[in-house]
Amino acid sequence: MLLQLQVWAFLFMAEGGAVGFDLRSMWDQMGFLARAVVILLFIMSAYSIGVMIDRWLAYSAARKQSRAFAPAVAGALREGKLDEAIKIADRYKKSHLAKVVVAGLQEFRAHQMSADSLGEDIEASKRALDRAEAIVHAELKRGVSGLATIGSSAPFVGLFGTVVGIINAFQGISTEKATGLGAVAGGISEALVATAIGLFVALPAVWAYNAFTSSLESFDVEMSNSSSELIDYFIKRTQKSTSAKG
Repeated sequence: MLLQLQVWAFLFMAEGGAVGFDLRSMWDQMGFLARAVVILLFIMSAYSIGVMIDRWLAYSAARKQSRAFAPAVAGALREGKLDEAIKIADRYKKSHLAKVVVAGLQEFRAHQMSADSLGEDIEASKRALDRAEAIVHAELKRGVSGLATIGSSAPFVGLFGTVVGIINAFQGISTEKATGLGAVAGGISEALVATAIGLFVALPAVWAYNAFTSSLESFDVEMSNSSSELIDYFIKRTQKSTSAKG
């Protein structure tokens, strides 16, 4: 709807009256290259909108479930119930914190059941947490880099359409042997429409990319803090277990 409003807004004044162009007439007047530019921009826009919706839903679910997961798993860990903590983490499939914490808990429990030393337990758990953080970060970042590409390239695609439109405008002057607005109106409309669509596609993509990047940084900090706290918990738990055995 916004694109249609922008396109309809371009009116050209001719000698003796106003010449208006609707969307259909503009499309009919466009050459092959201009149409290709507009189609490409709409594909880029559809992709960016899809990524925006998908990431917004994923980030919203991650925040919501993590807020519920953190106090629940903390309570289980305070009571020393590792199995219960793992079950709690399994219930929050969309929480970034749960995905990281459950990896550390499972690794620590597996090593506790073996005869590994304290250092081996902690190092193995830390490696598992690091791997989980990298995997979750990649999952959360999926599609976000595409927004940066669209935000940086869409204006240049629109600029290419602008150049094509200007070329068509000069060809109109050459063909009609006239210099009035009627000779160049078609080409100028192509140029302005391509520019407007390019900016319309690029700006939301850039805004969304910046917003999602900020959210990713917050998620990374939260996962890093959770991993550090979990490692501290493992160290204290193992030390208490060793002291009790001694």
